[in-house]
Amino acid sequence: MVLETGSDAPRIAAPNQWGERVEPDFRGAAVVYFYPRDDTPGCTTEARQFDDVYSTYADAGVAIYGVSTDDVDSHCEFAQQHDLDFDLLADEDGEIAAAFDVPVEDDRARRTTFVIAGGRVIGVYEGVRPDGHARDVLRDLAEVGLVEP
Repeated sequence: MVLETGSDAPRIAAPNQWGERVEPDFRGAAVVYFYPRDDTPGCTTEARQFDDVYSTYADAGVAIYGVSTDDVDSHCEFAQQHDLDFDLLADEDGEIAAAFDVPVEDDRARRTTFVIAGGRVIGVYEGVRPDGHARDVLRDLAEVGLVEP
């Protein structure tokens, strides 16, 4: 079972698509979405749609982190190909997935999204359908006052 709403956000660190070590500060607001694999149709749809609304998230101070078990080189190629503006964290050993209790099957994380604010998980989405998910999360953040509607 994944981390539940109300749980403390775990401390994590991983390299992003540029090989830079990233340690998200979850005292602010963030969206952490786990996806199975770079450059597959669903994962591409999800990433591109998060990128399409990235400025709305960023303007509200909400960081976005995509996480998969792919390596830095794969993330780099994926981010460059689709001109992604947010961090893709390489979780090759599954430590981040384990910290969030996200199942990993066949070396791929199950598609799951967490919304974090003030160091706590305030929203969990399991069994995510990629198309429209970024806007659904944005709408839900507006309902709780984290972003402008």
